[in-house]
Amino acid sequence: MRRVALGVGGAVVLLAALDAYVVVTVLLDIASDVGIPDNRLERATPIVTGFLLGYIAAMPLLGQLSDRYGRRPLIHACLAAFALGSVLTALAAGEVMVVAGRTVQGVAGGALLPITMALIGDLWEERERPVALGAVGAAQELGSALGPLYGGMVALTPSIVVLGVELGGWHAIFWINVPLAALAALAVQRTVPAGRGRSPGRVDGVGGALLALSLALLVVGLYNPEPATMVLPPWGPPVIAAGLVAGVVFVWWERRSPVRLLDLTGIRKGPLLATLGVSFLTGAALLITMVFVQFAAQTLLDLEALQAALVLARFLVALPVGAVLGGLLARRLGDRWVAVAGLVMATAGYWLMSRWPLELAEARLSVDVALIVAGLGLGLVIAPVSGAVLRLMPAAQHGVASSAVVVARMMGMLIGIAGVSAWGFHRFQSLTADLDTPLPVGVEPATYAKQIAEYLAKVDAALHLEYTEMFFVTAVICLVGAAVAVFLPRHSPAGSR
Repeated sequence: MRRVALGVGGAVVLLAALDAYVVVTVLLDIASDVGIPDNRLERATPIVTGFLLGYIAAMPLLGQLSDRYGRRPLIHACLAAFALGSVLTALAAGEVMVVAGRTVQGVAGGALLPITMALIGDLWEERERPVALGAVGAAQELGSALGPLYGGMVALTPSIVVLGVELGGWHAIFWINVPLAALAALAVQRTVPAGRGRSPGRVDGVGGALLALSLALLVVGLYNPEPATMVLPPWGPPVIAAGLVAGVVFVWWERRSPVRLLDLTGIRKGPLLATLGVSFLTGAALLITMVFVQFAAQTLLDLEALQAALVLARFLVALPVGAVLGGLLARRLGDRWVAVAGLVMATAGYWLMSRWPLELAEARLSVDVALIVAGLGLGLVIAPVSGAVLRLMPAAQHGVASSAVVVARMMGMLIGIAGVSAWGFHRFQSLTADLDTPLPVGVEPATYAKQIAEYLAKVDAALHLEYTEMFFVTAVICLVGAAVAVFLPRHSPAGSR
């Protein structure tokens, strides 16, 4: 029965992971339907960051609540909230509602990973636990690889309107979550033990609130709805400073609180911080790639959402291949140098992406090569980072340690996409500030067509420069990650002892 419970837990983790990345493919379609114009895509950023913020903030705190109240009730509550968030998103007719729905989804989805890992701790003995944890981790990684493709395929559902409610297109991605969540709840009811929580102690609500506040302030400070004149909004610097202060207070609290989100007593802090730092930086690179390669394919190659996702698929397929190779190589060479090599390889891939020509359609081979190199490089890092953090933490905290790696990666995604997109959208606005949209008034049709063609060509050139500069920044992020990876904990390869 415990294997069935593991399968069910892995399935709910996969469901949440899919929805973390599912909007990548259809982000432009959602933006258009909720009233965001193509030249104001910075307003679509909260659709991504809202989910990530909820996911990260809820993950450690709700994991602790499951210790107190039991795994099964918390999983049921999370699945119900996940379905509610999906309905809100599917019904959204404006920016606020779609962001609210995605945030509710994120809160619910973020709790499912640590609760499932804690369930493994309940059901598996220490020596058998790593295999089960690895299976759940694989479900999480599978979601990152399949999410964009899954979203693109489901979004092909024909338009269906029932009682004035749109069920097809991108809306179908979220409507389908309702029956999936119901089936998952039924499976959880039948397979997950009904035991009450094991911990009568307090939950670190203060720590959870401080972490959520710090991240929320950083995201709000980086979000600029008017990027034409400056990278950050007028409130940006003070809000970011407040977020950093809240982060410092969070660290101070965690060092002194008797109940902690992550107990680091007796753990070597330097190697652990290096490991989480590498996970943070790879997360930033990962989501920047997913969002802006999709944008590039749809805007510069004029591809539909699914066709653009198939371009991104070069990266997404290379990612798990690199993860498998990373695990095999780490056994022979050690975690540290495989992670360093992977990030150096990813740096090379993103540098190639920063050299993409304006006429992407005529350079598809170089596009494919760059995406594969970047995907393989980031993939190589996954197993060494997971292995390093598990070696640093005692077996009793392996579930918490594994979720810490995911939290760090998600934080990198959240801060990375918020920061890089703030700069990138400002760059686009500054490049197109002097462009006037041609109007079909007082000119011949042929003259107007020529003016439109010239205008669109200049917009494409601005987009191309924005994207390639973003990929160059991502190359720098990976290079910094390679330097941080040098400080991963030492590990003797298999057979060298």
